Amino acid sequence: MSQYQVSDTARFDLMVVVLALLTMFGPLSIDMYLPAFGDIASSYGTEANRVELSLTSFFFGLFIGQLLYGTASDKWGRKPPLYFGLTIYILASLACAYAPNLESLIVLRFFQAIGSCAGLVIARAMVRDLYSAQASAQVFSFLILVMGIAPVLAPLAGAYVTQALGWQAIFLIVSALALACMAIVHVRLPETRGFNGAVQMRRSLPIYWDVLKDRGFLRYSLSGGIAQAGLFAYITGSPVVFIDHFGLDPTHYSWLFGFNAIGIIGLSQFNAWLLRRRDARKILNVSLPFLALVALSALLLAWLNAGFWWVLMVVFVYISTLGMVFPNAMAGALAEQQERAGSASAVTGSLQFLIAGLISALVNSVGHLHPLGMLMVIGGCGLTATIAYRLLRTP
Repeated sequence: MSQYQVSDTARFDLMVVVLALLTMFGPLSIDMYLPAFGDIASSYGTEANRVELSLTSFFFGLFIGQLLYGTASDKWGRKPPLYFGLTIYILASLACAYAPNLESLIVLRFFQAIGSCAGLVIARAMVRDLYSAQASAQVFSFLILVMGIAPVLAPLAGAYVTQALGWQAIFLIVSALALACMAIVHVRLPETRGFNGAVQMRRSLPIYWDVLKDRGFLRYSLSGGIAQAGLFAYITGSPVVFIDHFGLDPTHYSWLFGFNAIGIIGLSQFNAWLLRRRDARKILNVSLPFLALVALSALLLAWLNAGFWWVLMVVFVYISTLGMVFPNAMAGALAEQQERAGSASAVTGSLQFLIAGLISALVNSVGHLHPLGMLMVIGGCGLTATIAYRLLRTP
């Protein structure tokens, strides 16, 4: 049982800041090494498209890893699985820095993801321990604000670190950050859920299946995950599209990446303000159809093989709109999952990153056939998310 009374009011205190820091390791591990794709490819004597596979393996690691932590955090409490995951992350990051070949890096990135997703699962579950559905949507908007720092600063930092110290230093830096975060967790983050002997680890899969059978959970989780997959299509395909196709250098690409992140930060904070006046479901009922219109525009621009500024504009609007889609979808998915919040958080996170992994692989394949294949995939994600949300309505 939760050790805290559920609050109807979002409080942005030190505890929430620590939870936000825990969610940063996934985005940081994804974004910081993107400008180094060319250097990694040169280091291993391969092509940049093959380096994308290390990103795909990371997404699949996030899919599998989150299932490991969900029931464990419901049984053993939130902090013990968190320590375990951060330890794996630190060790895998160090190993990535010394990977002897690309194949080893791809495998090690999988284990790095296994460690990083502990923070994603447990931070979401702790938010659900502490806040009601409406208040948790506001907190999730704040988490997106802090997570948004990673896409703004991480590619810039990655570009400069790669130039000054080599791409291997990126993985040494994130391992040091994780070690520091573990110390902060130990000192500052209280346990929000004690040991629960009634939860049995061998029943993890039946519990996950029960969560998946909840039509309301599936509606919000699936639509939010598919919409967010458009972001991961952009993350996977943008180095090739903007650096190789449009000819940006890695530093300018990093600034562009940060510019796009500003949009999602801004709208996520507008969403937090709007939640004080409107129900999260009503906001989602408007923002998802708007996302579908943006998706149609993306498909049209891909078909026309549009120029740089048109592509940048539609990508910016799509990513920004996620700031009003994802927090409300996440809050809706966890709203009725109080006693199995950890398991539900794991399932929704795993669904999102299973979809992200498949989309990442699809971008890699379509990119060989069309220079703006990334844009085609983004458009498909926005339309599919809106259709799923409509079809899964409770009769």
